[in-house]
Amino acid sequence: MADDLKSGRIVVVGASLAGLRAAEKLREEGFTGSLTVVGDEPHVPYDRPPLSKQVLLGQATADTTELPVRRNADAEWRLGVRATGVDLTAKRVLLADGESLPYDRLLITTGTRARPWPNPEEAGLAGVFTLRTREDAAGLSERLSAGPERVLVIGAGFTGSEIASACRERGLEVTVAERGPAPLVGALGGTLSKLAAVMHRNHGVDLRTGVTVTALNGNGAFTGAQLSDGSRVEADVCVVALGAVRNVEWLADSGLAADPRGIACDAGCRAFNMYGIVTDDVFVAGDVSRFPHPLFGYQMLSLEHWGNAVEQAEVAAHNMVNPGPLRRPHLAVPVFWSTQFGLNIKSVGVPTYSDHLVIAQGSLEARRLAMVYGFKGRVTAAVTVDMAKSLDYYRHLIETGAPFPPPPGAADRPIAADVPVPSDVPDPSVLSHGPTVALTGHLPDRRLTVV
Repeated sequence: MADDLKSGRIVVVGASLAGLRAAEKLREEGFTGSLTVVGDEPHVPYDRPPLSKQVLLGQATADTTELPVRRNADAEWRLGVRATGVDLTAKRVLLADGESLPYDRLLITTGTRARPWPNPEEAGLAGVFTLRTREDAAGLSERLSAGPERVLVIGAGFTGSEIASACRERGLEVTVAERGPAPLVGALGGTLSKLAAVMHRNHGVDLRTGVTVTALNGNGAFTGAQLSDGSRVEADVCVVALGAVRNVEWLADSGLAADPRGIACDAGCRAFNMYGIVTDDVFVAGDVSRFPHPLFGYQMLSLEHWGNAVEQAEVAAHNMVNPGPLRRPHLAVPVFWSTQFGLNIKSVGVPTYSDHLVIAQGSLEARRLAMVYGFKGRVTAAVTVDMAKSLDYYRHLIETGAPFPPPPGAADRPIAADVPVPSDVPDPSVLSHGPTVALTGHLPDRRLTVV
């Protein structure tokens, strides 16, 4: 049986960072069968973080962001063709060009796309951008190089904040509209978002919080926007940074546990079907996955992190070609980083899985600090601002389930001096999704009788 797993046909849908690293790992683990990678973009896998950083600053071009290849995956690359469905019974992936690919094992790494502006007519105005693909970055960078009068950024999450930072570095006037009380509040909670707001304003960003954009104006070309507080912003470029949408629509009739929150899988990356039964031949990795993590109460996590995509892809690849007893769980502690307004923000763990936080090192005033998050008396995350060398210490606390507030160690002042405060993380059910533990997102329905 183990030898059978090293041969046969494997199809990877998603020519992404996760797809590439999984393909390489499959060969490394001794897979000798046929390997096909399907991607809807015409490009070989490329790196997305530089798109909102170096490319927008004009320090690199979008076509230089190809990912380094670590080994020859000896795969057939089917690029520029979309997967439209999967037949679990016949074990075939259906493609937009009418062809279908048979598989013995399937890995889904379809990732996410930028959430579009909800009004297609307004989204189609010249000067309105989202930022996700190489083409997006090239078009936006070219437009910024032309020196617009003002750029409007809608949304102050990590991507929106990085775009605003790049615009200010280029000397452009920027208005940021954020529906929350401050930038990054959804990702890092209220305390650090206060520092983020100060940094935006100190760098000359016209930051509007607690408002939504109600309409984009223009006659063919974007000229400005209406805000929910009745004000109007005149601008000639608009970047819509409203987060990501998971690419699961193509699986609507597949019978897999795929919904807007992602595709649910077990800790070994095996996908669940809509009835909560684990499959043994369909695996999932990267941004599109939803998986249980023991360090975070076995909640189903969806992470859009570079490092998570790589580590989960390698676990999935290992498990696809090894028998049950040799399979391993995806246990990596999430790590994330962002550079904006001259600050280097690094995170380990899951800051949103918290009820309290404490500033363990530095201070908000100094703009150099380490903030530790806890949930029910246990350390669950840490975020550093210009203090990345402390991160390993906090990662160890998370991995060992250390008590919260943490003991003095990396701290440069007595922890007792700082009283834990509520982490002020928005209720996820109000933000964008329902209960985080929900397994399949499907209710038993008429399909049961079909089964």
